[in-house]
Amino acid sequence: MSDSAAVDKVDMEVDARGLNCPLPILKAKKALAGMQSGQLLRVLATDPGSVRDFQAFARQTGNELVEQKQETHSIAHVMRRR
Repeated sequence: MSDSAAVDKVDMEVDARGLNCPLPILKAKKALAGMQSGQLLRVLATDPGSVRDFQAFARQTGNELVEQKQETHSIAHVMRRR
């Protein structure tokens, strides 16, 4: 997780704020399915467990977790489609 400029260049954003596990992951999975390889997805979530969930999701699916960042009222997860 290193490309901090990635947040400015995302191809799609999903708002999963207010949703609890597993809904942020399911929304991310659906969005990634419609994206091309190499594109970036940014998911906004408020569930503190989403940090761990997105790490596990990246390992299981082969999609790269580019960045996880605490923002004012949410956590931003940026993934690169495999």
